[in-house]
Amino acid sequence: MRALVIGEALIDIVERDGNVTGEYVGGSPLNVAVGLGRLGRPVDFLTHIAADSRGQRIREYVEASGVQLVSGSLSAERTPTARAMLDPAGRATYTFDIDWRLSGTPEAGPPAVLHTGSIATVLEPGCLATAALVETYRPSATITFDPNIRPALIDDADAARSRIDRLLERADVVKVSDEDLRWLEPERPPEEVAAAWLEAGPSVVVVTEGAEGAVAMCRAGKVRVPAGNVQVVDTVGAGDAFMTGLIDALWSLDLLGAGRRAQLHAIDTDALTTAVRTATLTAAVTVTRAGADLPDRASLRHAAESSDILS
Repeated sequence: MRALVIGEALIDIVERDGNVTGEYVGGSPLNVAVGLGRLGRPVDFLTHIAADSRGQRIREYVEASGVQLVSGSLSAERTPTARAMLDPAGRATYTFDIDWRLSGTPEAGPPAVLHTGSIATVLEPGCLATAALVETYRPSATITFDPNIRPALIDDADAARSRIDRLLERADVVKVSDEDLRWLEPERPPEEVAAAWLEAGPSVVVVTEGAEGAVAMCRAGKVRVPAGNVQVVDTVGAGDAFMTGLIDALWSLDLLGAGRRAQLHAIDTDALTTAVRTATLTAAVTVTRAGADLPDRASLRHAAESSDILS
């Protein structure tokens, strides 16, 4: 039982009120890989960074969380960066300097869960290799997917939508923000789009709605879970923390791996609520910290004992 996470790793340069407040290791898939590693899950991470000082910082960061960097990940000319500009509420908008390619393949056996999303699934040429690896590993793995759309990097919106649609058909679990759904289909309510996505193939579709919490859908019905009641420092990595918590909860429920696909497809609303509450709690802890600093198992357990967080 191992996870394989495929996607971008970069350095987030965070600005508030025109001033740089810090540089953090980031990237949506990286955050999920690190988050799962901190929760004690065995993880392989396939990415594209350079053997420069920033790349070395990323490598040390992921390995400190118990994550194994896949051979071939250190093949870029320079390590990507993202400039995250925070508004007064702590919400981030991004500009990127990234070249996304893949040249590595995991040497370990097939994973039980493969997660991908964000830049890795829409930016050429690496998105083509990402899609091919999803096809390669789907016979063994639960596929989890978070579009996490970055409009600043999308030149052809129709092509991006087409790639997302193809991945939806292959995914078992999808987490998407209401903001992303409004970008994808501005003429339809996010929940209506999510319901259509559920019919396209996934067993679970979860829509995060920021401070309003999350709504999750499965064949058995729909559930809502409120957002955590915490003091927000910033929202960097909140969605990735939610995705991490969702995967971890489904792992604990023994619903991961292609051999459990039928059981995941038949998930009931009680189990789905449990999974989404874990995801929400993981995100709530993360937003109380600067940058995408996802919790370890002890921190998550401590937060779970604070009954007012999800009241």
